[in-house]
Amino acid sequence: MRPILLKGHERPLTQVKFNREGDLIFSSAKDYQVCLWYSANGERLGTYDGHKGSVWSVDIDSTSNYLITASADFSGKLWKAETGECIYTWNFESPVKRVEYSPDCKKVFFITDHVMGKQGKIQIFDIDFTKPEQESKPILEIINEGDATTKPTTATWSYAGKHIIAGHADGSISKYDSTTGEQLEYSTPFKKTITDIQTSSDRTYFVASSKDQTAKLFDIDSWKLLKEYESESPVNAACITPVKDYIILGGGQDARDVTTTGAGEGKFDAKIFHKIFMDVIGRVKGHFGPLNCIAIHPE
Repeated sequence: MRPILLKGHERPLTQVKFNREGDLIFSSAKDYQVCLWYSANGERLGTYDGHKGSVWSVDIDSTSNYLITASADFSGKLWKAETGECIYTWNFESPVKRVEYSPDCKKVFFITDHVMGKQGKIQIFDIDFTKPEQESKPILEIINEGDATTKPTTATWSYAGKHIIAGHADGSISKYDSTTGEQLEYSTPFKKTITDIQTSSDRTYFVASSKDQTAKLFDIDSWKLLKEYESESPVNAACITPVKDYIILGGGQDARDVTTTGAGEGKFDAKIFHKIFMDVIGRVKGHFGPLNCIAIHPE
């Protein structure tokens, strides 16, 4: 399989997402832009211009009609995917680090950062694509009651949108009821910041990655730790392959951190683990900087 290099961003990428069919890829980056590509040949179809800060997160609805973005410019935006028109903007009190549609695409959550005296929050909004205006007030806020060390850094929806699974800066993970905001489960399985949480295709279990050089697999209902995967460098992203029993991890030491930690060279390859036996069975090489995000084709 020949690797295709997609070049369109001028600064580090923050997230990549496939649409439901897997024929399109959306990428967000610190250069204020979101790009749209054909996954088959890497052709760039266009860009979404409008943010005035790093775009930290991107998601596409199940029909591939509506794109949603989260940015450091204190806003979230809803776009027509085909035309690139911004049809609605949510304004927040702090930078927005993550956004994701619920499985039925009737709700969306944003994670806002814990900075400048503002509490970190997961804010859930109703969304209705038949109306031009969206609700500006969240239907639910899950507020970080602690300090910046306990703020939510990443999150995802569980099956049927019942729960929100969140990872925190102190290495803890939480399960919240998505209708009441009640914290149903809480544990601290990691020693450092949670960098990514991605679910299986049926959303019944998830993998979480951390700066402590590990990723772990958990069952959503029982909240049990199922498997553990170890890397030689900080893990920034982890995903579960939908077809075969693999877990893919990516990360690497930032150049600016190598001198302070003495961790040697970056180790910028993605590692493929067997999901059940936890052995490294392959690597994807070619990057010369840390991997920030991993996404896999739905088929």
